[in-house]
Amino acid sequence: MLTRLRIQGFKSWSDTGDIKLGKLTGFFGPNSSGKTSLLQFLLMLKQTVESSDRSRVLHTGDANSYVDLGTFYDIIHKHQVPGELKFDFGWIAGLNKRGDRDKVEFSATITGERKQVTLSSLFFDFNLDAIGLKRENHKQLVYSRGEELGGFELDNEPWFRHFENDWAEDQTDPINTFKFYGLSRGFFPISRSADAEFVYELESLFNNTYYLGPLREYPGRLYSWAGERPADVGRRGERTVEALLAADVQHDGKLKDPDTGKAHTVTQHVAYWLKRLGLIHSFKLKPIAKNRKEYEVKVKQSPGATEVALTDVGFGISQVLPVLTLCFYAPAGSTIIFEQPEIHLHPAVQAGLADVFLDAIKQRGIQIILESHSEHLLHRLQLRIAEEEVSTEDIRLYFAQANDGESKLTELDLDEYGNIRNWPKGFFGDEIGDLMKMTQAEVKRKMAARQG
Repeated sequence: MLTRLRIQGFKSWSDTGDIKLGKLTGFFGPNSSGKTSLLQFLLMLKQTVESSDRSRVLHTGDANSYVDLGTFYDIIHKHQVPGELKFDFGWIAGLNKRGDRDKVEFSATITGERKQVTLSSLFFDFNLDAIGLKRENHKQLVYSRGEELGGFELDNEPWFRHFENDWAEDQTDPINTFKFYGLSRGFFPISRSADAEFVYELESLFNNTYYLGPLREYPGRLYSWAGERPADVGRRGERTVEALLAADVQHDGKLKDPDTGKAHTVTQHVAYWLKRLGLIHSFKLKPIAKNRKEYEVKVKQSPGATEVALTDVGFGISQVLPVLTLCFYAPAGSTIIFEQPEIHLHPAVQAGLADVFLDAIKQRGIQIILESHSEHLLHRLQLRIAEEEVSTEDIRLYFAQANDGESKLTELDLDEYGNIRNWPKGFFGDEIGDLMKMTQAEVKRKMAARQG
């Protein structure tokens, strides 16, 4: 789970400042305010981790990537090349040998021109465990090209420093970098246990990060599944039905009906939420015939209605289906990035998504990071805070806005009753102003009618 993020020199962000991330983190704001760029940055790191090209410091994207950001020139702030991109983030890693969870910190500085991109420095730190106590085997890894980093003055040649307890070793042998987070000598990664541990934890973080974009596939009448288990539902939700079928084969009984506590398969849990959101009465996946790999999705809109194909009901159902599925299909403890999960949905369903997310956080221990324009989703989160269904420590909400190409981020200050104490001007437009103008227009028209 990511706990914090800071980015300097990326697109419209000169400096995001330190962004605290919760179990659910929401970014709101007008179009072109920079909020989507925050998600794009994380996706850029993910596709770099997953790239087969170890020499590529940053994979800014292509047609097959999560996000295609162009070249370094396109992503650097104000297109200033040569330019410098700095970022740091923290996360809670997996269980260590003592059964605790480590807090890990990472930072990097990347310099680049239009085509040449270089890792200038990196810093890893296994600093604190999850309850804030200093670890006895505190570890750090520091790399820099002749710059001062982390309090250590390094020479002009690339140096590598590895600290474990109070023991330190300086290596002056030539060191290469791979991607934005790794070190190697020649073609081989440095393989000492601590170094491998750093790399493993960072790669695990992004390998367990999943993404669903705002543009989702249209529903189909038939779906083919031969037994494979997809990693996720696809960037456009195109593998949603495959994921549901695969999950039900490996049903572990860990999902529970929020009302009765009865064990659910993923499909049953998705069907529960589709019904609770008021979209349909029932939802089923079934093969078109025995021993066939083609499946169809059948739904009923009301108890007495005829069962019909997903293509024959409202478009919004097919658009929300990947959102629900990913929430309960993704591995426990993973991070899910949603871009406009509420798209094509009725306001009441947008509000209900907040309850879906809170259920997924509770039952699956996942983290959700989303970008949204929905005031209905926000207001439902505020309500659940007031009802003590979720803590303000678990919910982090931000408002992004841009002025002259510079994006700024404001954390919304939520009190224990869900009230926002620093509500930004024009957050969701000027609703009160529009109501006043409507009243004024009504009075003006009535006066004109009387005088006429």
